[in-house]
Amino acid sequence: MTAAAPTPAALPPHVLERADVRSAIANHDFGEVFRLAKIHGNVSYAKISEAVGYKREHIGKMARPETDGMGVRPRITQFHKILEVVDGLRIPGHLAGLSPRPWELEQSAKTTQPEDPSTLIAQGGAGIWDIAEMLRRTEMSSINSAALESIEEGINQLARAYPYANADYLHERTRNGLHYVTKQLEGRVTLRQHRELLVDAGWLFLLNACVQYDRGQREAANLSKAAALRIGEEAGHGEIKAWAWEIEAWFALTQSRWQDMLNAVEAGHMADQTHSVGVQLYAHKARAAARMGDARLVRDSLDAGRARLDRLPRPDHPEHHFIIDPDKWDFYEMDAYRLLGDDERAASHARSVIRISTGPDGTEISPMRAAEARLTLGVAAARMGEIEEAIGMGTTALEADRKSLPSLLLVADELDKELRARYPREAATRDFHEQVMTIKRGAVRPELPF
Repeated sequence: MTAAAPTPAALPPHVLERADVRSAIANHDFGEVFRLAKIHGNVSYAKISEAVGYKREHIGKMARPETDGMGVRPRITQFHKILEVVDGLRIPGHLAGLSPRPWELEQSAKTTQPEDPSTLIAQGGAGIWDIAEMLRRTEMSSINSAALESIEEGINQLARAYPYANADYLHERTRNGLHYVTKQLEGRVTLRQHRELLVDAGWLFLLNACVQYDRGQREAANLSKAAALRIGEEAGHGEIKAWAWEIEAWFALTQSRWQDMLNAVEAGHMADQTHSVGVQLYAHKARAAARMGDARLVRDSLDAGRARLDRLPRPDHPEHHFIIDPDKWDFYEMDAYRLLGDDERAASHARSVIRISTGPDGTEISPMRAAEARLTLGVAAARMGEIEEAIGMGTTALEADRKSLPSLLLVADELDKELRARYPREAATRDFHEQVMTIKRGAVRPELPF
């Protein structure tokens, strides 16, 4: 079929002139266009199906009203499919934000005298003017710089709230952010704005992965992490890729997959070597090495991480989850020394972590770090024969409102094993073990894609 051949679903002029139809076309809401074409132009879904190459059932799904209670209807977002719809329904290119379609140019040529100089110029230079129109269209957008700045600020606020905010609250806000950003990506944006929005989506997927894992949604967290990695690759954003690998390293660490964890660390270093994510990667390597009993690798990794940290400027917002602040270094060393059995140094770092994690008014500004620090003090106390101190620290840690369940349970298991190995007959040991098991049983959450 040639470009100018008629189609069974060409929209009548009176339909194309309707304001609601033009609005739907401009927004690329072609499901609404299909619905309105059937109502006002008597263009059946069967004809539309034949013209655009979609099954009739899919046309019906796209055309169903948004208010029918069936959820969000499918949208056409692929550029080549948009062109097929525009051509199949004979929608003039300018209505959809496109340059004139081939069939429009052919129709114009048939109705214009070729001897007319203006026609000769237009026809001979069609390629030139087409390129100019395309360039003009890349500068047109349905979102402005202020909106983009607002999105970025919203993401930063969520990342800064991560250390202390309720996980369910963060999950809801992060999902809302993802829905909003992906909706903007479906609209008309410039190439620069498209990349900015992609990067925004990447950061939101990273944060979503962390929050989902905190809530015990392991599979969903893996999907979000993979989405962030893919966006980082598509946008050429090394820092997002490195944080995706850092999250994979964290997942592997809490699941005792040491080699997978070390592989993720190396992939993260390859993705980015300039931002603070590298500090976190070295810290993860030290923590894995400590669990494998490799004291030399622990020291080498901590030294490399400290050196990277010292080269970075002190952050304006150290609470930002994706910016490593110097105060967190005590947390890393605490974990490593506890695992190596250096209880005195581990306890010293743990007390420092609790002090740094507490604001002037006594409010804990980093409750997850403080909880793991208390568990570290509990392990040290258990090893020194102070069972009441150990149980007290452990119980306080488990009662924290803001939890990262995998990380918390990883350290809680260490304390549980120490208590059961040293004080198996004590009722307090059994009670603490039951506390840990109760949290584990309650950690299972419904697995949702977001």
